[in-house]
Amino acid sequence: QVQLIESGGGLVQAGGSLRLSCAASGLTFSTYSIGWFRQAPGKEREFVSAIGRRGSTTYYANSVKGRFTIARDNAKNTVSLQMNMLKPEDTADYYCAADRSFALHSTTASYDYWGQGTQVTVSS
Repeated sequence: QVQLIESGGGLVQAGGSLRLSCAASGLTFSTYSIGWFRQAPGKEREFVSAIGRRGSTTYYANSVKGRFTIARDNAKNTVSLQMNMLKPEDTADYYCAADRSFALHSTTASYDYWGQGTQVTVSS
């Protein structure tokens, strides 16, 4: 049974930082690309970032480029998302997802497994 469990969400002031983690089990972690998505109330789920199987390739949405950093530790089956210079528009539920394909994708349909999400609220 595949599980992806996100943690690290919370309430932070604009300009602050949070570090999200995604812990995976039940899959051969190093054979999956991992993505982060977010969904604000009343909006569609949108791509945030993705990282390749070995961690050497990354992909960011323009809205977070330069502020967020994705990384993975295949020995621990974890992926992190360091979020700096947070803005109120970053407020959303954040989800990690696993994609068994080699390429990095920004569409939700490309991902095979999803976590339950962690809430991030950025106050102005």
